[in-house]
Amino acid sequence: MDESAKVFIYTDGASRGNPGESSAGVMIWDANGDPVGRISLYLGHLTNNQAEYKAVLAALLAAYVQGHQHVEFRLDSELVVRQLSGQYKIKDAKLKALAIQVQNAAARLESVTFNHIKRSGNDQADRLANEILDLRADDDLPI
Repeated sequence: MDESAKVFIYTDGASRGNPGESSAGVMIWDANGDPVGRISLYLGHLTNNQAEYKAVLAALLAAYVQGHQHVEFRLDSELVVRQLSGQYKIKDAKLKALAIQVQNAAARLESVTFNHIKRSGNDQADRLANEILDLRADDDLPI
């Protein structure tokens, strides 16, 4: 694989209340370190882990639509990384269903890896996730 074809995706899910109002933030970077996509998405009433999975799913769909075939995820949720990498069993039925959706979306791409990073390294995706929650709280958006 040509390393220049790989994109690096940082995702974060947020939930205020856990469960509570939730959102997803996604930053997609090309191999040169240039941003090639960002998502800030309101998700409704979910747990933090459900929001983390939904962020990964949104990112996979965006990567597919943009034509990226080689994706390296960088998440600050160790649980989600280990579950998606097969290191941890998924006991929660809702998370298991989301993991299946992620696996199905990842199968559309040539290569997908999941890596755990420190929370401090995921500040932009975190900001995107929280911005939409702040907007919704401040402006009472209907979405």
